[in-house]
Amino acid sequence: MIGLPHYLTLAGIVFSIAVAGIFLNRKNVIVLLMCIELMLLAVNFNFVAFSHFLGDLSGQVFVFFILTVAAAEAAIGLAILVVLFRERRSIDVEELDTMRG
Repeated sequence: MIGLPHYLTLAGIVFSIAVAGIFLNRKNVIVLLMCIELMLLAVNFNFVAFSHFLGDLSGQVFVFFILTVAAAEAAIGLAILVVLFRERRSIDVEELDTMRG
């Protein structure tokens, strides 16, 4: 039987992988966005697990809101990346620190 600690452990592992991906990869913006999505996925695991084991549906409602925000974040982030790539021909994070008007 899979219990609550198993789900929480899985969410902790996914969150740790996402944090490690952010700290280890400082060059590619797409990988940074994917790591942020993994963090949101770990939070969703926790919401669904607690919601199921407590018998309350409010955690699953929060998951829908988080998925909506994650989809909007991904769409806006990728649109910004397309514009940056067209402008600078690179998506290197270290080159994005200069702002021009």
